[in-house]
Amino acid sequence: MAQLKITFTDGKELSGEITPLMEYLFEQHYKIGFHKAFREQEMQSMVYWLSHEIVKRSGEPVDAKLENFIATLKSVEVLDSDPLQ
Repeated sequence: MAQLKITFTDGKELSGEITPLMEYLFEQHYKIGFHKAFREQEMQSMVYWLSHEIVKRSGEPVDAKLENFIATLKSVEVLDSDPLQ
């Protein structure tokens, strides 16, 4: 599974897998298939939404308002999973 490497403006980093649950939540929110959305729409705002969900579900404190959360981001990278694991 792919992972997101989330870097905040304060230098803190967090990584999280895009699990089946994350894909499900994404599809329920955006009303489009996960893979189709990223193949055809390629919207960075979707990556930020996933980042918000991953941080929220990791137990880290996160602002409920997405715009406030995005303002704390320096970067979000999509990483492939380690094929050896």
